[in-house]
Amino acid sequence: MGTPRVSPGTFGDLGPVNWLVVKAMGLATGTDDPHIFATLGRSRGLFRGWLHFSSRMMPLGELSRRETEMIIIRVAHLRGCDYELDHHRRLGARAGIDAESFQQILDGPDAGWGDRERSLLLAVDELVATRDLSDLTWDALRRHLTERKAIAFTLLVGQYDSLATTITALRVQRDEF
Repeated sequence: MGTPRVSPGTFGDLGPVNWLVVKAMGLATGTDDPHIFATLGRSRGLFRGWLHFSSRMMPLGELSRRETEMIIIRVAHLRGCDYELDHHRRLGARAGIDAESFQQILDGPDAGWGDRERSLLLAVDELVATRDLSDLTWDALRRHLTERKAIAFTLLVGQYDSLATTITALRVQRDEF
């Protein structure tokens, strides 16, 4: 991935609030130095706003934790974001995604899923590839999701696509667990 363009912040770079948040996120994710949080924390107030928004996608989102993790893993795979895959392999396992299911998500919508999961994964693929959903894909999504959950789905895909972009552009290094 190359040398980080912005190094993870220290206490002095982050300030006391962001430093405490980074330490708490490290405990939650199982790493002493969660690079994405320590890097984004350098933006101070923007970090806390992003963190609030992100927490409304995951873990406090509208979709089930398992479906949320499926979506995040698929986005990370499509974007080639190993940092996200590392974290969401672990978080996904907590949400019931075993190694076989993880591989099935990577294999995609046609890997033997039921209609609901296939529709979600097809919609992820289309949003990441085209930044839009065809009427056919939207209708398939709406067979399974309320309007509110369909909005949340779209925001979730966009959030993790954006995060993959940020991780890649800033050259955030993978964490050690």
